[in-house]
Amino acid sequence: MRMFERVLVANRGEIAVRVFRTLRELGIASIAVYSEADRGALHVAVADDAFLLGPGPAAESYLRGERIVEAALEGGADAVHPGYGFLAENADFARLVVDAGLIWIGPPPEAIEAMGSKVAARARMREAGVPVIPGSHDAVVTLDEALGIAEEIGYPVAIKASAGGGGKGLKIARTPDDVERALDSARREGEAYFADGTVYLERYLDDPRHVEIQVLADDHRNVVHLGERDCTIQRRHQKLVEETPSPAVSPELRERIGAIAVEAARAVGYRSAGTIEGLLATDGSYYFLEMNTRLQVEHTVTEAVTGIDIVREQLRIAAGDPISFGQDEVVLRGHAIECRINAEDVAKGFLPSPGRIIAYREPGGIGVRVDSGVRAGDEVSGLYDPLLAKLIVHDTTREHARRRMLRALEEYVIAGPTTLLSFHRALLQSPCFVAGETCHGVVESEELAQRAMDAEEQFAHRATTVAGASDGAVAGSGSTRSRSIAVEIDGRRHEVRLHEPEPPWAEIARRHKERRHGLGGGGSDAVVSPMQGVVLQVHVTDGDRVEAGELICVVEAMKMENEITAHRDGVVAGLTVAAGSQLAHGQVVCRLEGE
Repeated sequence: MRMFERVLVANRGEIAVRVFRTLRELGIASIAVYSEADRGALHVAVADDAFLLGPGPAAESYLRGERIVEAALEGGADAVHPGYGFLAENADFARLVVDAGLIWIGPPPEAIEAMGSKVAARARMREAGVPVIPGSHDAVVTLDEALGIAEEIGYPVAIKASAGGGGKGLKIARTPDDVERALDSARREGEAYFADGTVYLERYLDDPRHVEIQVLADDHRNVVHLGERDCTIQRRHQKLVEETPSPAVSPELRERIGAIAVEAARAVGYRSAGTIEGLLATDGSYYFLEMNTRLQVEHTVTEAVTGIDIVREQLRIAAGDPISFGQDEVVLRGHAIECRINAEDVAKGFLPSPGRIIAYREPGGIGVRVDSGVRAGDEVSGLYDPLLAKLIVHDTTREHARRRMLRALEEYVIAGPTTLLSFHRALLQSPCFVAGETCHGVVESEELAQRAMDAEEQFAHRATTVAGASDGAVAGSGSTRSRSIAVEIDGRRHEVRLHEPEPPWAEIARRHKERRHGLGGGGSDAVVSPMQGVVLQVHVTDGDRVEAGELICVVEAMKMENEITAHRDGVVAGLTVAAGSQLAHGQVVCRLEGE
């Protein structure tokens, strides 16, 4: 393998740290880039060199392709690895890198363009004989056109940004009345996140499995697949838990959909790592969904069961070498599960939960891997994706892996921002997950949220002791609460009461109680914002009569659109927000007067 000397990773957080690890193993120097908000971030600290891109907002830093290329040249980089998100699937950025004389560790720009437009990709796949979900053949422009196609293919329908991915720009319309709002929202997210408001329609399949195939392709006509990943457990069409192999895929089906993925990659002249995403219907039909022309967040579970370092293969391919193995050498051993540890509050509908990490401790032991981008003392910004870390476990069977994951979740401590640790504990103990089902309707249910909060209170109690003994804890100040400890003197145990400053954990416990009380909405007149963000749309005016659950406004926070709804029937009064205005956490949006 031709050895690169220095590689810049055009990303942040856990994926930058993960790529740096493979670079270090190969003796390649790593270069980080960072925004002003990320000056103290972990990925900056662990890199061999780092360059400032600009202010905190991604549009002024991580999305500045020309500045990233300047940093690569200034740092003496040979190549650029894009990670995922930001500019990873931007063909123009790939060309900027190549035109600057640098090596692009990713697919050819032409392949990115071919599969980056979902409308064009669907057409290309149809021509290649790959099955696609029934839907529009071209971009949808008008509301009447969307309504006509929806009527033809049947409700519910998915309205999707052509350039979208990762759940962004995907909206569901279950009735004709939903189409206009879903169409506008999908366009808006497509424009905001991918600078492309083009949308199309697909038939929305009820309770399918989201099954994707990892592929690798090189410049020597080699294309291999590494088996499937089951990514069915999602919220708002964004993945939360991934596993491999899929509980629903037989060896025969794996061979069939693997062949589909290989043909799809060949059809666009692909190179590097990529993923063919598809839906497995309840009748066993498999449909092409989209191709992600980058490394996936969940590549880790594939690495666990195959023993293949996918980033290392990306580097080999970019250097012009062939893939280091053949299809017949790919063997899936055991079972792997990944849980995404997001800074989100399940009790508030998975709303983002930025804040300072007070204490942090990762689990360990055989078969446990943590890909993290944070540490104690870090400030989790509301400017970026809420993914803090990924917890991955591997064992001989799915049940053993499930139990290992529960143990690892129990050991994982992240204090400060509310995270999904407790949600994952509750989910993995649900009968539907134990049975390997899709858990349709369970993930976003109030029942699971309640069980997650119960588990989180147990976490807070246990974490108090962990933080007290941890050198990863960040000291805080507060009021005095006394506690008892056990001491042993001359072989006799005594209880001693200590009076000391209140640790930050007490505030966490109080917050749990507040969230528990607020889960069902409460009887207050005020509609209060549960997050800080920017108001995108306001759907009511003073004097409007609304019913419980009716949309009040849409707020963007941590790269997600969040709906604030009425918690009871009433008449809108005292509206304080407008489209484009900043919204503070806890701000009163309006009041609901009357019974």
